[in-house]
This record gives sequence, C-alpha cells and structure tokens, in this order.
Amino acid sequence: MSILKVIIYPNPILRKKCKSISKVTTEITKLINDMFETMYVAPGVGLAAPQVGKNIRLIVIDIGQGPIVLINPKIVKKSGQQTFTEGCLCLPGVEAPVDRASYVEVKGLDKAGKPVDYIAEGFLATVLQHEIDHLDGKVFIDRVKDTSLIKEVRFESEPKEERI
Repeated sequence: MSILKVIIYPNPILRKKCKSISKVTTEITKLINDMFETMYVAPGVGLAAPQVGKNIRLIVIDIGQGPIVLINPKIVKKSGQQTFTEGCLCLPGVEAPVDRASYVEVKGLDKAGKPVDYIAEGFLATVLQHEIDHLDGKVFIDRVKDTSLIKEVRFESEPKEERI
C-alpha cells in the first residue's frame, strides 16, 4: 500500500464531476487500499477519489465502525436536517458548520463490485453526503450558508472525527 498525495483546494480536479466505474479492476482495488492508508495517516474519516487526483466515483469511509467502500454511490433518499462542523483533507485548517440531511439511503457497489445499500443517520449520514459531494465537484464550503462562519483552525489538537 502507498500513501497518496491529497489534492489541495482550489485545484480544478476538485470541481470536476467524476466518471462512473464500469469494472472493479486490480488497479481500483489497489487504489481503495491506498486511499484507506492515506485517510488513516491524514488522519480523516472519509476520502473521495478526486481528493487523490482520480476522476472516478469512489469513496472510502471509516468513522470508527469499520471501513466502508462505495463505488458509484448514489443517494436515493434523504430526510431530516442536522448541522455538523465539517473540515476536509483538501482544505486543511478550515472548518465551518454545514447543514445536511440527518438520514440518507445510499446505493452503490462494494469493493468486489457487488451491490450494497447503506442506511445512515447522524455523523455517518453527514460523511456520506460530504464524500459524495466530492464526486460531483463540490466541497463543503459550497454548502456553508453564512460564509462568515468559515474559520481557520489548528488540527493538531482536534479529534479525528472533526476532519471528513
């Protein structure tokens, strides 16, 4: 496994809509493993392929409940509303409150290419929405209602969960 370079905003790759993955190849499997290693070292709780320079629909997540791989994820249902202070590995040292759905249902493929469904609430729902946004060329600051609330922070003392 390898640690990949995380792309930093405003790199234009972060604004591109990603392409679907048609087949899970050995290269995709290696990328998944490298993305997990990169995310854990960062440390973060989620990572999308465009954040490591790949314009494909792939995300990895681990909020402490075990690793999740989603290929071609799609939110099929969402409801409720919640606000979390979000950060991002591609915007180091920046955080802001973001309103998102508190409940989501997501469909996609697992690392073997088999269909999977996730029903998520709370923090996991936010992380899923955050990472899927990356696949559509969006970063969390795009969703901040009051831009005066975007602030710079130091991450050394922040818990892992603060960085998506």
